[in-house]
Amino acid sequence: MKVVLLAGGLGTRISEESQYKPKPMIEIGGKPILWHIMKEYSYYGFDEFIICAGYKQHIIKDWFANYLLYTSDVTFNYLEGKSEVLIHDNHCEHWKVTIVDTGLHTMTGGRIKRIQPYIENEPFMMTYGDGVCDVNVQELLKFHFAHGKTATLTSVIAEQQKGVLDIGADNAVKLFREKSQRDGTAINAGYMVLNPNIFDYLKDDNTVFEKEPMEELAKKGELMSYSHRGFWQCMDNVREKDTLEKYIASGCAPWIKWKQ
Repeated sequence: MKVVLLAGGLGTRISEESQYKPKPMIEIGGKPILWHIMKEYSYYGFDEFIICAGYKQHIIKDWFANYLLYTSDVTFNYLEGKSEVLIHDNHCEHWKVTIVDTGLHTMTGGRIKRIQPYIENEPFMMTYGDGVCDVNVQELLKFHFAHGKTATLTSVIAEQQKGVLDIGADNAVKLFREKSQRDGTAINAGYMVLNPNIFDYLKDDNTVFEKEPMEELAKKGELMSYSHRGFWQCMDNVREKDTLEKYIASGCAPWIKWKQ
């Protein structure tokens, strides 16, 4: 199953670094947060990724093109007219990564719509490229396939200004509304599972996934919530970046399961 990562936005709320690179490429613990998210999925056995790029998309492509050089010891041998590159202790990930330029100003729904040719009419996972979580992806998938609806999102209880959810006793999302006051309600943390008919809800580049498509899914009873009571943290600003850095420095970052 493929994992789609939204990584094309401008990241204006963390402009201290996003003026130089896409927000998903901002580093925590010496690696882009995008890499951390991919390692989360890889831990559960999902190694095929589609990255919806946009703003400064060449930086994402360059980073993956040179990933082997960035993560391994390297000898550049120019002796005797040679031009050799020797890779020592290969640390390349077991990943297949497709990076798609989905446009500079395309909205989230439009970005997902643009990668439809790469999905091949099968269910896929999708999340945002600026937040980490310790959700059990295998359990999330089991939940999704058990209810048979079009979409599943992971919900968390947090004081954040994100998409607010009204969740029924049967875990169906009764109402989806965009950012509002800090009210401690369950919010959309991403980490979604989507059936291929999700593309029927996406019109064009101007479609905001978190508005009309998700509102329509909720009205039709086609949007379900997987309740997560563990760790989740987005990186919208420098303070939140520093929080994630402190978790890593402590050696107890909840999302870093691959080292355990």
